[in-house]
Amino acid sequence: MMKQALLGEMLHEAENTRKLLSMIPDDSLDYRPQPHLWSVAQLASHIAEVYNWYDATFNQDSFDMATYQYDKGDISKANNILQKFEENAAKAKAAIEKSDESQYMNTWTMQMDNNPIMPPMPKIQVIRGFLYNHLYHHRGELISHLRATGNKVPSLYGPNYEESQRPM
Repeated sequence: MMKQALLGEMLHEAENTRKLLSMIPDDSLDYRPQPHLWSVAQLASHIAEVYNWYDATFNQDSFDMATYQYDKGDISKANNILQKFEENAAKAKAAIEKSDESQYMNTWTMQMDNNPIMPPMPKIQVIRGFLYNHLYHHRGELISHLRATGNKVPSLYGPNYEESQRPM
């Protein structure tokens, strides 16, 4: 039952991520609100990448960042980021489908060269925090970046601001 709930949420939220990423114009990719913050392209690419972490989280008990390799591809075009998201979302769906729900309470660790990055915790806690909530947080950041550049953003959980201001 938990596996089906997590899969259902992932699929629903992947659709919201798809809506958001598909609204990024190429001319906003270099925007960053402050020099130390990620650009729209970097943030969108990171959102796409998080979906690549599902297999290591759902189907392993340890994630070693020292051996992790990821090719984000060409992030100079919004459509390239969207295509990378589509590839990774398909992998994430497959990772959940092949996962064993009886393993969700296993202790999960993240390390770099045998040094802990995150404290050990139940895998289900990592799934909720490191994957799902992490994505929602960064989508909110991306919406703020897009609004700051005057771009439209999709409604994700009911009407967005612009839609709520329309006369009935």
